[in-house]
Amino acid sequence: MRKVRAVAAALACLGLVSGCAGPAGGSGRDDREAGAATPTAPTPSGARSSAPAAPPDHEPASYKPSSPDRTVRTARGYLVNTCVPKDLRSKATTLTTGDRVHLSALVLGEGPDGVLLDHEQGYSICSFVDIGQQLAKRGYHVVIPEYRNHGASQKTAVNEHIDRDARAGLAELRRVGAKKAFLAGASCGGTTAAVAGVDTPLRVVGLLMMSSPARCIGADGVAAVRKLRVPTLLAVSPGDMQGAVEEQVREVYAASVARKKELVIDQSGFHGTDMIKRAGSSGAALQDRVIQFVVDSYAAAR
Repeated sequence: MRKVRAVAAALACLGLVSGCAGPAGGSGRDDREAGAATPTAPTPSGARSSAPAAPPDHEPASYKPSSPDRTVRTARGYLVNTCVPKDLRSKATTLTTGDRVHLSALVLGEGPDGVLLDHEQGYSICSFVDIGQQLAKRGYHVVIPEYRNHGASQKTAVNEHIDRDARAGLAELRRVGAKKAFLAGASCGGTTAAVAGVDTPLRVVGLLMMSSPARCIGADGVAAVRKLRVPTLLAVSPGDMQGAVEEQVREVYAASVARKKELVIDQSGFHGTDMIKRAGSSGAALQDRVIQFVVDSYAAAR
């Protein structure tokens, strides 16, 4: 049943069923989430310099999760999806978007090199947990938000303005000390990551969009990639939704102004992160390629 809902959500975002397009998500600085980084106090003259102190944790928020039966509360009081491995639940936090929606999120790793991982509509925070762990082990600072109306994040009356969820993830990266960001997402998560990356204060170093539609729930990915000149990797399976997804991904690829851009045609037939998680050896190879693309994008930005 969960897979049926996921496919229906993806079809809606592609405009293949009615009722997919909500009002355009807000953009610009007015939508920047509370909690962006604040200046650290200057080092006193003559004192030995040291790393800045970690910012304080967010206070746990009280809200109704989208899927109460798949939500648990951590020892620190944050709501998190039960799919998150127990040894990672201590990394959970709560983000608050510009329109005051509370999101469950994972913050992995540390340091100035950030990575935003945005999941598909109809999926969950766990779409990117494996990749997030791999990137954190390589020294990247990773934020994985769970979008509104999904899992342990807040249930809202209407599923719109989802680009604000991506913006909340970028704001959290900045708050915890990241200076740069690699944008990544699957399906509508990739579309919204690109949109949010256009006006983030962080220096964007690269973009990954997996099975991402040109437009989704008011988020215009085509307009976004016309402004992002960073290395860009797009991936899609021609068997995904009878070719409808490939058509949209090719539209995004054609619009991209990236000096380095790649289009991966995956033969698995799967959508989004399922091209990695459900495709056996070819999925493992694609995951390796994705991780290497992040590494290469950061190397090019040095």
